[in-house]
Amino acid sequence: MYKISINETPVFLINKTDLDSFGIKDKKTLVAPYMGKPKILLSYADMLEKGSSFNRIILHADSAKSIFKDFKTLYTIIPAAGGLVLNEKNEILAIHRLGFWDLPKGKIDPGEGKKAAALREVREETGLSNLILAGKVLKTYHTYKDRKKRRILKKTYWYLMHTTDTELTPETEENIELAVWKNIDEFLQECKPVYNTILDVVIAGLEKMKKN
Repeated sequence: MYKISINETPVFLINKTDLDSFGIKDKKTLVAPYMGKPKILLSYADMLEKGSSFNRIILHADSAKSIFKDFKTLYTIIPAAGGLVLNEKNEILAIHRLGFWDLPKGKIDPGEGKKAAALREVREETGLSNLILAGKVLKTYHTYKDRKKRRILKKTYWYLMHTTDTELTPETEENIELAVWKNIDEFLQECKPVYNTILDVVIAGLEKMKKN
């Protein structure tokens, strides 16, 4: 299964065999088979970019990988990495940028490893230096258009991190207005608006912490 956020609407690409067990479907859910024509995928993307009344779209085929393979041909792919950072109080590090609550992340430089990029981005965007990697969280996908109106698919690798540092310095050059520590429940309930992909990261990180 692949989950891609397009203009804050999740698009799920799934195997046909998983359709019955995928979850409750209602009038706000669009479910459709994918017949192997990338132009159809582009029409869904265009619809969501312009605004849609659907809460989610589910596209299914014999292979979810085949849908995703076609989907990728419509976009320029940019790899990125970021961190879900916890302090000694088990508070998470949140940033506020361009009107949304977010987590520190950024593009992976040419020749740079994913983990190294995640650590670098957290350091640059928040001023933290003492960071310890604690494993992968998940990958997220979201789309946007750049200044040249090209469609971009950003694939972000997320890592759980720990720190004993407390002082935060937001990177204002990257439009970060605030960098703060938040109780996880407080973040989930009060920090709005927040990107859907960021909520996925926080929830997945919370599950990982419970297992550990």
